[in-house]
Amino acid sequence: MVLSSLSMLPGRSARMSSLARLASGSLSRLSNVVKKLEDRGLVHRSPDPDDGRFTVATLTDAGWDVVAAAAPGHVEAVRTHVLAPLDDEHLRVLVDIAERLGAMPGPARNC
Repeated sequence: MVLSSLSMLPGRSARMSSLARLASGSLSRLSNVVKKLEDRGLVHRSPDPDDGRFTVATLTDAGWDVVAAAAPGHVEAVRTHVLAPLDDEHLRVLVDIAERLGAMPGPARNC
């Protein structure tokens, strides 16, 4: 989730606090995850150039390669295991649910 989220952001970067919200996790848990990704060379952390009180996580080129390599298999798995078993009515309901969830304010998603 962390690598995927970073891959979709401008500059492939985000403040750790924003990334924690995107990943629906705590900042401390995210820090542990990012440390492991950083040890593997997939993410780099640095002070935020706009405000040094914050830390920015950036997807490295190696991290991007991991995301790109996983994407086709991920898409195929979603099609096979999530979408294929659903008929048109189920898909309409799924889209409706996704749109409603996407419109919810951030903290309400964690209820």
